[in-house]
Amino acid sequence: MNTLLINDDAQGVRTITLNRPEALNAVTEEMTSELSAALKDAAKTKGIRCLVLTGAGRAFCVGQDLKSLRESAEKGAPMDFAAALRQRYNPIIGRLADMPMPVLAAVNGVAAGAGWSLALAADLRIASDKASFVSAFSKIGLIPDSGMTQTLTRLVGPSRALEIAWLSDGISAELARQWGLVNQVVEDARLAEATAELSRRLAASATRALEMTRRAVRAALANDLSAQLEYEAQLQGAAGATRDHQEGVAAFLAKRAPAFTGE
Repeated sequence: MNTLLINDDAQGVRTITLNRPEALNAVTEEMTSELSAALKDAAKTKGIRCLVLTGAGRAFCVGQDLKSLRESAEKGAPMDFAAALRQRYNPIIGRLADMPMPVLAAVNGVAAGAGWSLALAADLRIASDKASFVSAFSKIGLIPDSGMTQTLTRLVGPSRALEIAWLSDGISAELARQWGLVNQVVEDARLAEATAELSRRLAASATRALEMTRRAVRAALANDLSAQLEYEAQLQGAAGATRDHQEGVAAFLAKRAPAFTGE
C-alpha cells in the first residue's frame, strides 16, 4: 500500500492523503520520502493552485511511528533524532513553507506529535468536530519539533505554547478554534464538502498574490514598520506586474467575476 494517495480535481486542487489508516497514519521513513517527493512535484506542476493535506481513516496523523522506533532500537539501531529531523522531517516543513500556492490542512481526526506539526505548517486549517490535537512529545521525553516550537508560539504566544507542550493535554477542535489553532470547525460529515469549498475558492484566486501575501505576513513577525513598508512595496511591485492583476482590474471595471490564472 502506498503511504500517500494523490488526487487532482478540475479546479486545480491537489489533495495529498496520508494513507496508513491502520496505524492512524503514523509516520514512517517511507512516508516522509514519499511526502517530500509529492510536495516537490506539486510545487512544479503547472495548474496546481491549492494543496490540501488530510488523512485516511479516523486520524489525520499521530506523528512518528513509535512501533518502528522500538523495533529499530531492539535491533541495535536506535533512531538518530537530529539526523531524522534534518534529513526527513525538516525538508517537508520547508517545502510547505515555500509552496507557490495556498496549503490547507483538513484535519479529519487526531493530530499528534509531528502530525500536528504538519497541520500547523499549512497556511490554513479546517477541522472536523471530531478532531483533536495533542503535542505528545513531553510524554515520551522529547521536545516539540518539525517547526512546532515556532508555529505554535506564533499562533498562541509563549505561555500557552509552553502549557500545550509541557502538559500534552488533548485539545478539542472547538478549543483549537477558540485559540486560533484552526480556522474553521465543521461537522464531521461535512468536512470533505467544506474542504472542497474552501480549497476551490483559494484555487480560483490570484494565487501569486496569495503567495506573496503569505511572505509579507510572515516577514511582519520579524520586521519593524520601516522594513515592512519597504517589503510591501517590493512585493506590490511584483504583484502589479502580473497578468492576474490586469485581469482583476478588467473584471472589476466590466463588473464581472475575474478569471485568474496564477500568472
